[in-house]
Amino acid sequence: MNLLKAIDEICIKYNERICEIYRDSKLTYGNLKKYSDALSKYIILKYGKDKSPIVIYGHKEHEMLISFLACSKSGHAYIPIDTTFPKDRINDIIESSSPKLFINIGNINIDKFDGEMLLQQDLKYIFNKFSSSKFDESFYIKENDVYYMLYTSGSTGKPKGVQITYKALKTFIEWFMPYCKTREDESVFLNQVSYSFDVSVISVYIGLLLGKTLYVIDKEMTSNFKDLFKNLNISKIAMWISTPSFAEMCVIDNSFNKLLLPKLEKMFFAGEVLSKKLVSTLYERFDNISIINGYGPTETTVLVTAIEINKNMLHSEEPIPIGYSMNNSKIMLVDDAGMEIKNGEKGEVYIIGDNVSIGYYKNEEMNKKHFFTIESSEGVKFGYKTGDLAYKKDGIFYYCGRKDFQIKLNGFRIELEDIENNLRKLDYVSNDVVLPVKHNEKISYIAALVKLNKSIDEKEFKIAMKIKNDLGKLLPTYMIPRKIKLVDKFPINTNGKIDRKALQEDLK
Repeated sequence: MNLLKAIDEICIKYNERICEIYRDSKLTYGNLKKYSDALSKYIILKYGKDKSPIVIYGHKEHEMLISFLACSKSGHAYIPIDTTFPKDRINDIIESSSPKLFINIGNINIDKFDGEMLLQQDLKYIFNKFSSSKFDESFYIKENDVYYMLYTSGSTGKPKGVQITYKALKTFIEWFMPYCKTREDESVFLNQVSYSFDVSVISVYIGLLLGKTLYVIDKEMTSNFKDLFKNLNISKIAMWISTPSFAEMCVIDNSFNKLLLPKLEKMFFAGEVLSKKLVSTLYERFDNISIINGYGPTETTVLVTAIEINKNMLHSEEPIPIGYSMNNSKIMLVDDAGMEIKNGEKGEVYIIGDNVSIGYYKNEEMNKKHFFTIESSEGVKFGYKTGDLAYKKDGIFYYCGRKDFQIKLNGFRIELEDIENNLRKLDYVSNDVVLPVKHNEKISYIAALVKLNKSIDEKEFKIAMKIKNDLGKLLPTYMIPRKIKLVDKFPINTNGKIDRKALQEDLK
């Protein structure tokens, strides 16, 4: 399957169908093709065979989708930057990627960029002027070209540009598309995840390839429950795609149920640990839906495992599984020496296959640390050392947390996510985050931030003592957090995940 040609065919077939709804604005499939073709013609005319990456700055505007396709049709990798990114981070990305073109849909003033900048009014002019000129498909992005680059946080303080090739994207889409099929041909996909987070690829590319309508939930809606629920009510969403944190936020309101979303068929989650409590609540509220859990680092193109969660898994001793491995990719679990371990044992996740990134952009030091290559009968394959821990049982993978979430305190090696998972077993705890607190660069103690799912008529210190006592029935004393802080809600970062960095700052 050629992704760009397949999307073009969908645009021609469903010319008048709405491909995206953003508040009061609608974009048809016909106009998606017309405008992306026009912008790609402009880019080809201006830059020819120059393959410099193109930065696209904005949030959920129609021009974001149009620009993604235009970059790919003109042979350029694109770098999506959300409007929530601070200016210093944007300048770091520009310095790292050296773009010659900045598509400025979000209208930000950038001082340190001396290339061409296209504003929304410029795009409208281009859509009109180049709509009838001849199109050259020979510029379409090729198999081993970089399709997009996503910048993730780096340990040095500078972001790392993850390069995802056309081949890697196609490998993921061909594997995961069957999970996304809905009963009706003309159904609606939720488009809430930030474009700077790779889970958004599911709604954008699989949604378009299936001819679906993408319903946008933007950042303003998510910060206003009244606006959010009004939009969810009129959305007619059949396929939900988000992090667990966004759904956790929604289920606080009891009206988040089948009456609100009567056409909902599937809910897909990735990016964070999916709790049994959330799954149980969702099955109570929506009695005929499928819930799918997935796992995958940005460096391996969205996902490498997925599974439909059945109700029997809620009563198992095992956590919610992350699923079966994708085809055309190998997942190895290795010990500290890099040797493969037996089934049932916990080890670091190594991923090898056509879905793996070719590395961080112009960052050889980090590439040597995290990526490797192996020879196979099909040629050279890229591999990635995830830093995640997991085990495999009966062909299914179970996530155990981050390797770097292991700490040593008073001589004991402790996995913070082990404490988090046990806190969630308490029937009055909705969600929690466990963090180490440092003094003079040394871990002094463990703190837990806890959100309750029901009101307890006691002072906070008494509730904290109850949590410690109940947790003491599940964990040894050295794993009980010294500090328990109750929170009404958790801060959410651009990617829709709990913002652990912000919480860590609050504990200082």
